Amino acid sequence: MSRVLHNPSLNDAVLLLLLLSFPLTCFGIRYFPSNGEKTEIHLGSDILSGFTEAPDYRNGVSCSRATIHIAMTIDLEYLRGTIAAVHSVLRHASCPENIFFHFIAAEFDPATPRDLTRLVRSTFPSLHFKMYIFREDRVINLISSSIRIALENPLNYVRNYLGEILDPSITRVIYLDSDIIIVDDIAKLWNIKLHHNRVIGAPEYCHTNFTKYFTDNFWADPGTSTWVFKKRPCYFNTGVMVMDMNQWRKGMCQKKIEHWMEVQRSKRIYELGSLPPFLLVFGGNIEPIHHRWNQHGLGGDNVKGSCRTLHSGPVSLLHWSGKGKPWVRLDDKRPCPLDHLWEPYDLYKGKRDGRRIAVGSDGLEGYSGYFE
Repeated sequence: MSRVLHNPSLNDAVLLLLLLSFPLTCFGIRYFPSNGEKTEIHLGSDILSGFTEAPDYRNGVSCSRATIHIAMTIDLEYLRGTIAAVHSVLRHASCPENIFFHFIAAEFDPATPRDLTRLVRSTFPSLHFKMYIFREDRVINLISSSIRIALENPLNYVRNYLGEILDPSITRVIYLDSDIIIVDDIAKLWNIKLHHNRVIGAPEYCHTNFTKYFTDNFWADPGTSTWVFKKRPCYFNTGVMVMDMNQWRKGMCQKKIEHWMEVQRSKRIYELGSLPPFLLVFGGNIEPIHHRWNQHGLGGDNVKGSCRTLHSGPVSLLHWSGKGKPWVRLDDKRPCPLDHLWEPYDLYKGKRDGRRIAVGSDGLEGYSGYFE
């Protein structure tokens, strides 16, 4: 198990010049080295200076040098979620120093990539990571309106482009949404085998009613609806995926997803953001992993964000997919019961009442039987 050791601008014009120095025809993904360079956070948002430093999680003596790659998006709106997710991963990892995070930031987010790099470095001084810029014009013309405006954020589509964003030498990655916490060793998820050249591993649900994911236009057109009858249609949530990037690139999966997004733009075949194209490409052909690795839906539905309970069985990962986010409900003093499981990993100092809960404290009382 890990040991815990309790132990640390470019102005806008220069940053804009750097961005414009890349030709518009290229994909425009870059990273900012996380080398501890002294840059100042110039955005006047309290949240960018409002996080406390996490404990310095270190490897135990039995750890190898094998690297675990994790890709996540990072932006101002979901920043507390991202930081809490990283904290939870490190807290429960058997070899936290082996973990390498790939953070993808939006091109036009109020917090610049350099702001975010500085923040991550100050919150997790020993973390291995890179910060990338996602060129939003890569996907903006493919995004159609959704039932909830948050689902139209270009960062929701970053997972489509990991084959181009990540270096070709990275052959496997775990993709995680920002509204999760992990209460188990991430190495267990990393080591899952993907059989039969499958691209993705994720918990799947093969008794789902697919009529709610697609419109009448989809079912009325034989050119689209015959997809359902060609293979077993199984739902999976794209917020937690183990991805074989060699197979992803070899199978031209990005192009296949973009095809369905283009169909959506012309025929309106679904209502739900970035999920349906993944279902159309991969549904029924993923590596099924234990449901404990994505207890999703804790944010309620996409309209009201009502409270939900845990699914039956053990839990390794909790996922607040849906409208309700735990940090928002906690700040509004209207939390759902399960939001208190997220709270111990929140490193934001400006909490609603200044109350801090230690990881492993009474905030988890009554749920210990799930985490086994």
